[in-house]
Amino acid sequence: MTDTTAADTETGFDTVLRFILPDRDCRGRVVRLGPVLDEILAAHDYPAPVKHCLAEALVLTALMGSMLKDEQDQMTIQARSEEGLIRLLVCDYRGGALRGYAEVAPEVPAQVGANARLESLFGKGHLAVTFDLASTGQRYQGIVALEGESLSHAIETYFAQSEQLPTRVRTGIAFGQDGGIAGGMLVQHLADGEEGRERLHVRFDHPEWEHVSILADTISHGELVDQELSMEALVWRLFHEERELRTDGAVSLRKGCRCSIEHYAAVLSRFGEEERAEMVNEADEIVVDCAFCSRKFAIPALPDEVT
Repeated sequence: MTDTTAADTETGFDTVLRFILPDRDCRGRVVRLGPVLDEILAAHDYPAPVKHCLAEALVLTALMGSMLKDEQDQMTIQARSEEGLIRLLVCDYRGGALRGYAEVAPEVPAQVGANARLESLFGKGHLAVTFDLASTGQRYQGIVALEGESLSHAIETYFAQSEQLPTRVRTGIAFGQDGGIAGGMLVQHLADGEEGRERLHVRFDHPEWEHVSILADTISHGELVDQELSMEALVWRLFHEERELRTDGAVSLRKGCRCSIEHYAAVLSRFGEEERAEMVNEADEIVVDCAFCSRKFAIPALPDEVT
């Protein structure tokens, strides 16, 4: 097997490692979140099942968002329900910046465990995946039902239905006294665009894909969150028998809330004068509450005067 990696050191926390299996027409991503995960979750005192679900969502967002090519492109996943424990969950990725939050029902049912099924967390709901491409101004969105064991299963359904792209996702979450660790792997079968041949991405039973999919399914929860096992070693452990395994660079992740007085002033300036007047408090300010970082920003009533 040939391993063509440009890095001299193994990747650690808060990094996405990209890899390719050329002989199998497959690509993959593996991620392990640590300090960035703790920083994002610290913004709110989430119940255990919500914290676990949001951690999984952040892993999925990192895996999918790292596929974007332009630093200004953005990928967003949004899960919404009117009746579940989690009413709204939003995560997005842009240029290595990761953020997310969840809106929780007033009471947490006692029967909902830390690693609960989607039905227990959301009831009936839907998951929207949106790609905003800065270079073209185009937006692509796919929506699937929140069904199955986990958000990972819902994401696999999204790729199958919206992009007809065979995808396998594995995630692992662990919380301890020193914080949380969230790991994940995503592998996909690439499309074959040669004229006159069936496109591989519509063949979910293709033998090359079945081989990679079976190997990916063998990865354990413990391996994904084992900080003693580097991501390079994890990929090698799964695919060491391949003739060629390429690591295609790593993407560093950071907490990416974009909130600031200047940002919200610019947003408010898009509203009409009457609309802004209805938002003003007794101190002649408009208070904006950022759900992502749990901070409040007091904006003067006339945003265009903010410097």
